[in-house]
Amino acid sequence: MVRNGEVDQSKRATLRRFAALGAASPLVGLASARERESDAPDALTGYLATTPGAHFSKIRDDLKLGTGETQHHLRQLETDGVVESHKDGDYRRYFPAGQFSEFEQVVLGHLRRETQRGILAALLEDPTASSGDIAAQLDVSRPTISKHAARLEEANLLSRENGYAVREPETVLLLLVRYADSFGEDASRLASMAPSLVKYTAEE
Repeated sequence: MVRNGEVDQSKRATLRRFAALGAASPLVGLASARERESDAPDALTGYLATTPGAHFSKIRDDLKLGTGETQHHLRQLETDGVVESHKDGDYRRYFPAGQFSEFEQVVLGHLRRETQRGILAALLEDPTASSGDIAAQLDVSRPTISKHAARLEEANLLSRENGYAVREPETVLLLLVRYADSFGEDASRLASMAPSLVKYTAEE
């Protein structure tokens, strides 16, 4: 049985860990003194530095914050110019302010979707991969690949004119590898793919 005290200690440890990263951010000085009385603003800043493009629910859950608490601090950080956000379908995604172009924000948002990230990674690894190849690699159906590929095409991240091809692969690769540790269970696989992916983009 998990006691409330243990939950509180886990929450404080999580906040302190990310707050240490946030406190080192050059943007943290923009936050108000009142907000810095809590670890939450620095924790949010540090978390977004390592997990840009995370949506509201993931931020709240990963930092073990309440919904109202998360809303309050994110709103204040946006007002202070420390973070920025944009709507992405049903999600609102958050980023360190001024660090990513609009296209990069779109890329990160789609990389945070497991199937779409898998499609992009598979094509970066093997640009000749067919929808069937990708479906087999990701263990999903071909219609599923087609549905997500259409969304990537709509976002201008994928071309389907003559097979599948990643648009601006260097940018996609850079973001995928740089933030691989924040992408969940497949982070190790993505990181291990980096050498072959770098070779592919270098040859483009």
